[in-house]
Amino acid sequence: MDFLSEGRASDSPYVEMVWRGRAGSDYAPLCPADSRWNLLFLKEHGRVQVSVEGPLTKARLTIQDEGTEWLVIKFTPGTFLSSLAVSNLVNGEAVLPLVAKHSFWLDGSTWHVPDYEHVETFVARLARADVLLYDPVVDAVLQDQPQELSSRTVRRRFLSATGLTPKSFEQIERAKQAAVLLEQGVSLLDTVYQAGYADQPHMTRSLKRFIGYTPAHIARWGKPE
Repeated sequence: MDFLSEGRASDSPYVEMVWRGRAGSDYAPLCPADSRWNLLFLKEHGRVQVSVEGPLTKARLTIQDEGTEWLVIKFTPGTFLSSLAVSNLVNGEAVLPLVAKHSFWLDGSTWHVPDYEHVETFVARLARADVLLYDPVVDAVLQDQPQELSSRTVRRRFLSATGLTPKSFEQIERAKQAAVLLEQGVSLLDTVYQAGYADQPHMTRSLKRFIGYTPAHIARWGKPE
């Protein structure tokens, strides 16, 4: 399962990470759950596919043919598209229609497929056209800041912007935190405590669902071969 991949953080307030890569032979990774949604550009056999990927609530196997290239824009929590409901794309995707070989249709306009180095310019144009919006309520919830809104309104806006409830979002983030701790060599019991699980069986069930592996398996990733 060889592949080439690289990623970078972004200075855009709308973008968390940008990734690009190329699949090798027998490329079939188990992708962990992800509380963020992505804009995915796939190039396969000379053809481009553009899709909006919703958040993942469980680990999922992904298969790509050898030679497939991808560019992924992972958006920050609270960023959303004005014309597509992310809540309808949980564990799914919406393929956007192509206009030309390297252009696609979104929210009534044609957009050129960006490259890795100029993602921020592309995203800034989406924001200026109000195709891409941001709801500060999401960040306030994640920072546990008090709101001058009803709990029902806060939950509705959080769900609308992220596609997930605050509880589901927190569960995924907790599993990701636990996986990082285990990979860094933190013991099982200390990881249970630091990640906020009730007990070890609870953490095991969570990691198997959201990361796709047991705690013992994840712990081995950080050990030298």
